Amino acid sequence: MLLNFVAVMGSLEQGMIYAVLALGVFLSFRTLNTPDLTVDGSVVTGAAASAVVCSLGYHPILGLLLAFVCGCIAGAVTALLNTKLKIQALLAGILVMLGLYSINLRIMGDKPNVSLTRSNTLYKIANNIFPQGYSALIIGAIILIAVILLFFFFLKTRLGFALRATGDNEEMVRAYAIDSEAMKVLGLALSNGFVALAGGMLAQYQSFADVTMGTGMVVIGLASVIIGEAIFGTKSLLRRLIAVSLGAIAYRLIIAQALAFGLPTSDLKLVSAVIVVGALAIGTFSENFPFKSLMVKKEAQ
Repeated sequence: MLLNFVAVMGSLEQGMIYAVLALGVFLSFRTLNTPDLTVDGSVVTGAAASAVVCSLGYHPILGLLLAFVCGCIAGAVTALLNTKLKIQALLAGILVMLGLYSINLRIMGDKPNVSLTRSNTLYKIANNIFPQGYSALIIGAIILIAVILLFFFFLKTRLGFALRATGDNEEMVRAYAIDSEAMKVLGLALSNGFVALAGGMLAQYQSFADVTMGTGMVVIGLASVIIGEAIFGTKSLLRRLIAVSLGAIAYRLIIAQALAFGLPTSDLKLVSAVIVVGALAIGTFSENFPFKSLMVKKEAQ
């Protein structure tokens, strides 16, 4: 059974949100070359902060800004544990993720979820501005394009180049008198800031935030990055950012198609694991992948 129009639109709308998350994961895993498991906690932090702000009657954009700031703080804590206390990055992320569970509950008033059905959200505002049925897609596309441009222009600055160089060769960066530890703090803070922004968008899109909604988000982000890079390539920075975003949309379409085939929702985690394995396999044999090979030949000409 193929996806109907409603399912495709829903996948595209969610894909735009997950693309922002994937770009945040891209910044830590690819740019900084740092495995960061804070993502599963910071995405909920962003959702919780955004939901609480909206439920209190404040403007939804303020909720998204607060979500970004909270995510930055979470990422900075992970980086400080790694750089100052010399805790391995993987373990530091796990520790912060565990701590965020309790913090997220506190943000939500010691409740496991916060409903926004009666609160104003960015997507409800968009319904009054853009055509019905396309408003969520349009507002998601606007935010995603803005994030891609921010990433592109930031990574092209001297500070951005220093950040990228830290991930490529930390010892060389230190030889040029660049504080690699400060770069890690900045990189992980921004990474989790955008992850939390995606969480805030997701909470406003689905009109609720739940303390368990972050489970497996790091896998979704990684799958999006791997799928996008394997299919669309990594020739230039802008192309790479777009590829990661398209990878997130492709991931949501694959999940939606699996559900359309009648797969029970309890098997979605297994499907996610299979998607990641398949994407890695595509990356390994990328030279033989038809679409990517065609694009490489076209660029060579």
